[in-house]
Amino acid sequence: MNTRILIVEDQFVEANNLKSILKNAGYSISPIASSVQEALHIIDHELPDLVLLDIYLQGRLTGIDLAITLTKQNIAFVYLSANSDGNIFDKAKATRPYGFLLKPFRKKDVLVTLDVAWYLHQHKKDSVSFSGNAEFQKKSIIKPVDFRQIIGESTVIKNVLEKVSIVAPSDVSVLILGENGTGKEQIARCTHQLSARRHKPLITVNCAGLPANLIESELFGHEKGSFTGATETRIGKFEQAHEGTLFLDEIGELPPNLQAKLLRVLQEKEIEPIGGRKKMVDVRVIAATNRNLEEEIIKGNFRMDLYYRISAFPVTLPALRERKEDIPLLANHFLLLYARKENKTITSLAKHVINDMIEYDWPGNVRELENFVARSVLLTRGEVINVSDLAVHQKKRFLEAANYDESNEPPSKEMIKTLKRNEREHILAALKSCNWKLYGRNGAAELLQVNASTLNSKMKKLGIDRKFLSKLHPGNK
Repeated sequence: MNTRILIVEDQFVEANNLKSILKNAGYSISPIASSVQEALHIIDHELPDLVLLDIYLQGRLTGIDLAITLTKQNIAFVYLSANSDGNIFDKAKATRPYGFLLKPFRKKDVLVTLDVAWYLHQHKKDSVSFSGNAEFQKKSIIKPVDFRQIIGESTVIKNVLEKVSIVAPSDVSVLILGENGTGKEQIARCTHQLSARRHKPLITVNCAGLPANLIESELFGHEKGSFTGATETRIGKFEQAHEGTLFLDEIGELPPNLQAKLLRVLQEKEIEPIGGRKKMVDVRVIAATNRNLEEEIIKGNFRMDLYYRISAFPVTLPALRERKEDIPLLANHFLLLYARKENKTITSLAKHVINDMIEYDWPGNVRELENFVARSVLLTRGEVINVSDLAVHQKKRFLEAANYDESNEPPSKEMIKTLKRNEREHILAALKSCNWKLYGRNGAAELLQVNASTLNSKMKKLGIDRKFLSKLHPGNK
């Protein structure tokens, strides 16, 4: 293996442990640096391929300062940290590292993190080098044949499937991100089916659907008589998933005390049923959430160390409005599915219905589209679905965004703006009414009845810059 690693770490024992792990794995190791100045000197003489970078070092400069230089020189880096300070995490994340390694280090975590970091770095370089080459893009984005249940031919969905096909065969923890209804559970199933564990169980836990007092028993199990109401022994989901995969849906809803216990299980590979003895488990964990976990960390709602453990390989699913070219394919897929289910001969959707579907913004994503088609199949008497109520829904949303009253005279053409512009103005109006506070109690996200992560995503797409807003209104979040 020709990959050269530079370790920038001022703790002698930890630095040498890392060096030993990497040398035994076949990596070439540069001299260990304990400060930014030493690291820069080494980089000038022997350019490393990847840097393992502690945040707090000897001297005035930190690892975050060095990260800026590494980015300019296009050198991949992974942070080494035992720090749980939200502000430090935010600053470190802003430098766009390829991962975080938590102290103390485990051999498997180190090697997996390096593999993932190197893959992401190479993928980024390839994207930059060939971004103008249409032929390369056409060849490089291939939909694997194993994703038969994933419907779509858009570039964004093919990119997601390409990532899944890379990570699925390994045992790396996967964090699936995306709005509700985007298909996170489907992607988890595909990841399991493409792995070496596919002949073993895939166990799903909806963390948001369980009472807080039952989650521990649900995950880890309990012995008969271990607490009031425990009339029989219960096998927990971790034990049920032994040698298979555990899918933790809506992991952002886990209460803090369970986050700590989950972290211990992931670190130690053992569970302790309530009232029982410890048991070793071999489980691959796939997690999913529609929350922005980085913001939840800053707000103190999610553990930073747990986030590092579960997000070795994040996969973000696009909203349906970001892959509108897939809408006709999805609609026809669900049409055939529900027509067969209802024993009806329905062959197609009318062109104007398809056009309405493409124009609609689908706040409920693929799940909402599926429900719409299922409802349309039930209501249709002939062979073609001709009626669509989507235009009514869209008009209502449009009028709400534009702050019009339907009882008034219709606006002139000059007054009608694009939906995108209306949505932008609607969000800006909400921000202004909330004194430019984005999330939390009395924030814009609460007023608009959307998740903070969804609001952030919309703001990015609509060109509403949080940094710009913070300069205009300092002290507000």
